[in-house]
Parts: sequence; C-alpha cells; structure tokens
Amino acid sequence: MNGEGGGDEVVKMEQKKESLVFMWGYLPGVSPQRSPILSPVIVRLPASISSRDSWKDVSGGGCGFAMAITESGKLITWGSTDDLGQSYVTSGKHGETPEPFPLPTEASIVTAAAGWAHCVSVTDRGEVYTWGWKECVPSGKVIGDSAAGPSLDKDVLEKKSSLLTEQVSPRSQGPRSATGTVSGFDNRGSGEESTKRRRISSAKQAAESSTSGDETLSALPCLVTLSPGVRITTVAAGGRHTLALSDIGQVWGWGYGGEGQLGLGSRIRMVSSPHPVPCIESSGYGKDRSSTAPRGSINSEGQVYKLPGTYVKGIACGGRHSAVITDAGALLTFGWGLYGQCGRGSTDDELSPASVSALLGIQIRGVAAGLWHTVCISVEGDVYTFGGNQFGQLGTGADQAETLPRLLEAPSLENKLAKIVSCGARHSAVITEDGKVCCWGWNKYGQLGLGDVIDRNIPAQVPIDGCLVKNVACGWWHTLVLAESPT
Repeated sequence: MNGEGGGDEVVKMEQKKESLVFMWGYLPGVSPQRSPILSPVIVRLPASISSRDSWKDVSGGGCGFAMAITESGKLITWGSTDDLGQSYVTSGKHGETPEPFPLPTEASIVTAAAGWAHCVSVTDRGEVYTWGWKECVPSGKVIGDSAAGPSLDKDVLEKKSSLLTEQVSPRSQGPRSATGTVSGFDNRGSGEESTKRRRISSAKQAAESSTSGDETLSALPCLVTLSPGVRITTVAAGGRHTLALSDIGQVWGWGYGGEGQLGLGSRIRMVSSPHPVPCIESSGYGKDRSSTAPRGSINSEGQVYKLPGTYVKGIACGGRHSAVITDAGALLTFGWGLYGQCGRGSTDDELSPASVSALLGIQIRGVAAGLWHTVCISVEGDVYTFGGNQFGQLGTGADQAETLPRLLEAPSLENKLAKIVSCGARHSAVITEDGKVCCWGWNKYGQLGLGDVIDRNIPAQVPIDGCLVKNVACGWWHTLVLAESPT
C-alpha cells in the first residue's frame, strides 16, 4: 500500500497466489485401483489442517509414499500402507490419503527427505527426526505415541531386534489430468572399525513389542543425537544412508556405507551414529570459514590441484552414492561407481569425497542423485548428467552409460536455464527459469507425468497449464511439484 498524489491513497493490490501440490506416478494406495497416475493431479491439504495453512514445499518421498510440508511446519505424508518398502515405515504408518505425520507438536518441520524406506526431517531449531527402516535410524531418543499414555520418550542406543547385537561403527576423533484430484487430495570418523556388544534396553523391547511381526525391521521416530552446538539445515536420504548438512557447512552421515557412500575412506558397513564426513580437510569447521584450507586432489591427468571452496553448501544421496557441492561450486562425489555415477571416468567405487575434475571451472549450483545416475546444474543453467542410462535417465537421447559428465542438449531445454533438479530411482526432472518442469527416464508407472507409460531418453515438458512451478521432488516411482496459481 502506497500513498501518492495530493494525499489521495492509491491501493496497489497484489494478485493473490495459491500454492498447489501436484503429483503423478505410482503411489500404492492413493486410488482404489492402485493404478499409476499418468498425468498431474492436485493434492489437497488434509481436512485436519487449518484453512489458514497452505503448502510450503514438497519432499518427494520414498518407495510408495510421499511427503510435503505446510507453511505451519506440518509434515504431511501419504501413500501405501502395505506395499513393498512401506512395511518398514512405522509409527502409525503413512495413510493412503494425506495426513499430518505424528511428530512432537513443538516440531516445526522446514525440510525433509526420504530413502527407499526411511524418512528424515529437520526442524526450525536445527534438530533432526528420522524413522523407518531400522538400520537407517541412528542412536537417539525415540518419540512414542502420545495416545498410548504419557512419558513415552525412550533413550535408545540400539536399533536391532535381538537382545544381544554386534554393531560396527567408526571411532570419532572429534566432538489423471492437470485439473483432477485423487481421493482426499481435491567430528570426523577415523575409518577404523570397532565392534561393540551391548544389551538392548528394556525400553526398546517395550517399543518393539507394540509392533507386529513384519514390523521388526522398522523404528519409531527418533530425535537424532548430534554433537553439542550442531544445527542442521538440510538432509538427504539414499537407499540406506543419510547425509545432513549443518549451518556452518559441515556434512554428517550415518547408515550403511559398504560402497563408500558415507565418504569415510573405507567400506564400513554400518555407522550407527552421526559422524562428520571429511569433504574438505581443515583445521576445523566454525563460523570463521576463512581459516579453512581446501584439500589437495588429483585430476584425471595426475595433476595436483586445490579443491575450490571452504565449506559445503549442498548435498545429495543416490541409491548407494553421494554428492556434495562446495561454496565455490565444486562438485564432489563418493560411493558406488559401477555405472559411472561418481562421474570420475571409471566404474570403481569411490570411498572418499573427491572433485569431479571434468567439471572444474564450471560452478555447480544444484545436484541430485538417483539409483544409478547423477544430474547437476550449473549457475549458467546448463544440465550435466552421468551414470547409468538403462531407461534414458541421463536424457542424452541414447541408453549408453556415461562415466564422465555430459552436457545435456535437448529441444525442450533450448534457450532455457535450469534452476532446480531432482532424481527418482530411474527418472530425472528439472525446473527451468520460466517455471516449467521437464522430466525424462523410466516411465513404467507414469512418473514422467506425460499421460502415458513410455520411457523418454530426452527431456519432455510436463503440461501444468496456468501454474508457475516452484519446486520438484522425485520419489522412487512418482513425482511431486510445488506450484503457484492465481486464485
């Protein structure tokens, strides 16, 4: 509202915009037929949510379930209650229609991520909650069901179903149509391994006794125990591992690391508590990043160079590999490399983070990882892909794997700048600066949103008329977008 001209008040009315969530692909349980949703449909907020609330972000989800976040910080989940993968997600399980997930009322969620069958969320206080597949859930405080009575928070040190367990961990050295709707939707690890035997607490036994036999592999929501002063800003979830990024640019990891996806320099199979991932060697992370010294690396020609950047600003997890971006735009990868998904010119596993040397000199602004592939975008809006390409998920127009980054050239992206990227298990998506979304790759379940089940090996624009797409998040077999539409 501005006043102009002789005291006459001129009211400038801004056009009100509505936040919408669209989805497509396969989410078992969201329709009676349990059939794929081939074109974008609108996801409605649950009736239990205040009419003053609205959608804030989408988080893709995992195998058969989806997640989105409201402006008030509620995490909304939906999907299958009994299909593959979903049997590992407990604490009420995700309902078939969107409903708030039961986290403590004081937890205001700002971002979330999901792997094959585990979920991770971050609160506005920098705390992390995680649940689902038990081996993916680290030590922490279990959050019980308040309906079962008071004082159900349990301190849990183990996530195994037997009374005695062997646990391997590193020693720490530090601290249907676009207008349609669907039912209800109108410290650094040393790399050394030590084996510890501990007895499961009676509290954990009680927590597990409330679950049915097929749920013994699942874990209740857990408040992750972090080192004092650590505040997490974002998380990424892979097949069986998790990365978390702190507000000072330090990466933490936990879960399965058998292919090096935790970046600890070894094939450590299980990390049961958060450990620093040594992406950039330094004297220590802190608010004064100027003292941080970049690590030396060796490129494909054997030349030694200094890694651009002093801290990490972006993270991504694939099925069994990981990627991070430094503040200077350097891309580092580590983990499983069978299909070239680490982008370093080989199919070897990479046990420690190192730069993708082919991209040196190109500032990377975003990265996403799928089951076997990786997609990144530069500050200039170019798209680079590498890794497995069995279903066209690299978007190169062929099905040949790429062990080095390849610049994507496609008619649908011509003269357009990509600004956001996401990957599902075997499909990819980007948002362009004009608010359009393009998808490509595996389409057996309609996860490309193009009205059919035909795979695409080049990007194709998804028809969402009248809306400006703000974010995209790919699940394993489905896709979500956050969009704005004039009311």
